[in-house]
Amino acid sequence: MKSTWLRALLFLGLVLVPAGSHAQNVVTEWNANASATIVANGGKASTASGVWFAYMVNAIHHRFRPFYYESSAPGGASDEAAAIAAAHRILVTYFPAQQAALDARFSASSANITAAPAAKAAGITVGEAAAEALIAARANDGLEASVVYTPGSGPGVWQPTPPKFLPALTPWLGQMRPFTMTRASQFLPEGPTSLESQEWIDDYNEVRSLGDLHSIVRTPEQSEIGLFWTEHTGRQYARAFGYLAANYKLDVVDSARMMAMLWTGYADSVIGCFNAKYTYNFWRPVTAIRAGGGNADLSADPDWTPLGVTPNHPEYPAAHGCVTGTVSSLIRRYFGTRKVHIVVDSLAFADGVHTHTFDDTKDLFDEVLWARIYAGFHYRHSLDDGGELGKQISRQLFGKYFRPVNDERDERTNRRLTRQRDE
Repeated sequence: MKSTWLRALLFLGLVLVPAGSHAQNVVTEWNANASATIVANGGKASTASGVWFAYMVNAIHHRFRPFYYESSAPGGASDEAAAIAAAHRILVTYFPAQQAALDARFSASSANITAAPAAKAAGITVGEAAAEALIAARANDGLEASVVYTPGSGPGVWQPTPPKFLPALTPWLGQMRPFTMTRASQFLPEGPTSLESQEWIDDYNEVRSLGDLHSIVRTPEQSEIGLFWTEHTGRQYARAFGYLAANYKLDVVDSARMMAMLWTGYADSVIGCFNAKYTYNFWRPVTAIRAGGGNADLSADPDWTPLGVTPNHPEYPAAHGCVTGTVSSLIRRYFGTRKVHIVVDSLAFADGVHTHTFDDTKDLFDEVLWARIYAGFHYRHSLDDGGELGKQISRQLFGKYFRPVNDERDERTNRRLTRQRDE
């Protein structure tokens, strides 16, 4: 089920609660456990990825205002036990076939908790209550709703793309109830460029040249960048967020808050993005270039093939632009600076894992946008508009949600996180 990634990414973002000295291990461990559960369940990654992880790290309390659920944990309850119990309950609820493996992971995690038995038991009760509250809060939110989508035809209109000509992916996603947006269309962009415009001609020629499988102008480095980002972004960012928490030595409160912001933003970015995709239904480069671009000043290439395999959903706006616009902006806002060390790896290569590092959030954003042109998937206008949609989500989310009870303390936290990374 392709929607399993959507649920898992979102839930991981909403229920991990603050813990003590081992918090980093708790948050990143269950971030990884959810990924393993989804893969073991046979669910293929899809662009509907953000929703699950966000569900799993949002019940933040004490230092930060809660999103869905404010616990009334008894004094002395183990927050680590609460975090583990919440993650376990959500994953078991939505992946019942994986209960045996999840139970084993729960037992292993619980064994590492040093709290007294009574504190551990109280924490488990709190965590399970948080999970149940979040599951109830997201009931009937449109996840996997039945939506009939019939592709159109003609210039500018999305059609299934080669080589497999798969049907449109997750048309229901853009109709989901969002998390921080007022509605899925709150930040709806203005739409694709006119096929009669010079901008369209320029964008068409750019992706035709740089995104061609047999391009003579794309460098080997650019080809590697294009392919690097063809792994599912949910998987890539799940690992990257874990590396980020570890590199900056975040405690459980800071880890949970960061994960909550990033995964909730990720979820809303794909919801808003897919709302726009199925509003405008714009054609992919492989369709446009083989047909001549719908403009008399452009020429067709019936054999044109992109570097990568085109995703099976409408082109505008670019989902990688939406997601990375949100993610890069939230990382900058969370740490209070663009100068953040970010490590991303990719499993898209036969020769092993490739790793890219960035020391500026803008460098991450820029590379991802270029990558989708190199891969032959998107036009520049779509990437720019997707990035802006993501940044708008970030601005609103950071300004209204997951705020500290004491804003001055939050500023001190930002300075401490930067100092820890540099030590």
